[in-house]
Amino acid sequence: MKKQPKWINLTLVLAVLIALNLAGQFFYHRFDFTADKRFSLSDKTKTILQRNDKPIIITVFLDGQLPPAFKRLQAAVKDLLADYRAYSKAEIKVVFVDPIAGLNQADQDTVINNLYQQGIEATNISVKTESGLTQKLVFPMAMMESGGKQLPIKLFQNLEAGAGYEDNFNRSIENLEYTFTSSLKKIISGENPRIGFTESNGELSDLQLYDARFILSSSYEVGRVDLNTIEKDGLDKIKLLIIAKPKKPFTETEKYKINYFVMNGGRVVWTIDQVHAELDSLKGRNGQMVSNNNLNLDDMLFMYGARINYNVIADRNCVDIPVSTGRVAGQSQMQLVPWLYYPILLPDTVHSVVKKLDDIKSEFPSTVDTIGVKNVKKSYILTTSAFNKVFNVPKLFTLQMVAEEPDPKTFQNPPQNVGLMLEGSFPSVFQGRPLPAGIKEPFTLASSSKPTKMIVIGDGDLFKNQIAEKDGSPFPLGFDRFTQRTYGNKALLLNIVDYFTDEDNLIDLRNKEVKIRLLDKAKLKIEKTKWQFVNIVAPMLLLIFFAIFQHYYRKYKYAK
Repeated sequence: MKKQPKWINLTLVLAVLIALNLAGQFFYHRFDFTADKRFSLSDKTKTILQRNDKPIIITVFLDGQLPPAFKRLQAAVKDLLADYRAYSKAEIKVVFVDPIAGLNQADQDTVINNLYQQGIEATNISVKTESGLTQKLVFPMAMMESGGKQLPIKLFQNLEAGAGYEDNFNRSIENLEYTFTSSLKKIISGENPRIGFTESNGELSDLQLYDARFILSSSYEVGRVDLNTIEKDGLDKIKLLIIAKPKKPFTETEKYKINYFVMNGGRVVWTIDQVHAELDSLKGRNGQMVSNNNLNLDDMLFMYGARINYNVIADRNCVDIPVSTGRVAGQSQMQLVPWLYYPILLPDTVHSVVKKLDDIKSEFPSTVDTIGVKNVKKSYILTTSAFNKVFNVPKLFTLQMVAEEPDPKTFQNPPQNVGLMLEGSFPSVFQGRPLPAGIKEPFTLASSSKPTKMIVIGDGDLFKNQIAEKDGSPFPLGFDRFTQRTYGNKALLLNIVDYFTDEDNLIDLRNKEVKIRLLDKAKLKIEKTKWQFVNIVAPMLLLIFFAIFQHYYRKYKYAK
């Protein structure tokens, strides 16, 4: 058989390469061989990208000289947005910039202030250099623009959480697809769902809900709802009602309006104090007799499938509170001590709404049980630890209880459920009942609701931010000013709102896990010399060996 000339094989290889490059201009596919599929977009993201027909501009402010961790975040953003551009029906333009590069201090301050007004915040970090540690401003943010609308995007998540430095970056990379896809959906839809915090029954004040309302206001229309005055048309415009720590009983008229809201497919978050207990009330010498908080909601929650019990949970896994230990030189001395009645709640990570959340801070929570209701799915989302004890009320509470050492034997019980998710079609509380006072004609005659969701939590303080005593300014939600620790309360609120207002359930994208295979620093330190030899000296020795071998081999070969 006649052998083909070499130039024919070379021509065929070049032709195949050219054909592949031409095909790549019209067809896009990424072969993702990673175990965690970190380079693959979800079907939900692809669907939204295919539905979009508006040009998008994404400006990423993460550029320039960056520390290694931020470089890794930048690379992950570049990879993700490359896929967005490939799958999008409309044009997506991506620009990476360092907004303060080459500017003097005065111009930098102006740019930083202007960006802050647009929602782009700088982060001051310490960078290790040859001369020591230096401070550097980075902007782990992006701005998405379309049709004259702008939406800032935070790329670095959990900055204040108790997790480690590498864990924070790992979480940020895991959440990138959710962050960009949810932002994309909001900006192309032009929709801002309405969220109402009720206020007619002594609920948390505007100042106590300041951070909760502030963080939601960037993506939603947020306001207060007076159930006494709001009419049917007003309820129809609201997507989510949050009932946060009411203190006064609900009238039948108010309950009727809530029931109509549920029947119409509205979502409700109940954060209820079933007992009346406040830490400030314990500072008196006689303490406080903790008793039932009659809100006239038991029958309503029972019909929907939940019951908040009249008790208080104590848990050895709890928050510290400051207690006065006396006065020294005229100054009051404070000491942080565990307060068993402020349990740290643990997210049940089976449900996506609490997956990957940090621990949740609570205050005098009560247990929550489920009631059998047809067509309603129930899932527990928040529990205590196994080192708990439940106290029924009425019970006398005093601050002197901090000195009591809990008996380990009595504080070993199954975890107590504090948060409950209900999903499905709920029965009407007012089916077959007369119209309450003030309702002239029925809002609805439905005997069961459209498919909807609600959450019932046995603690009214979950979404309350602390307030500074000096100037009355609010602290961030979830931040404890005494222990200087940030809990996951803010992230829980954002997750719930996203889950309740997004019909595409994009929150499932947060289940994506990216495993970062980091070097073992302790092992690296021990074996540093060995690996320096393997990577630097060994290759040089091999080159010298082969050079000597080749020299003597050629000498031997041609000497014959």
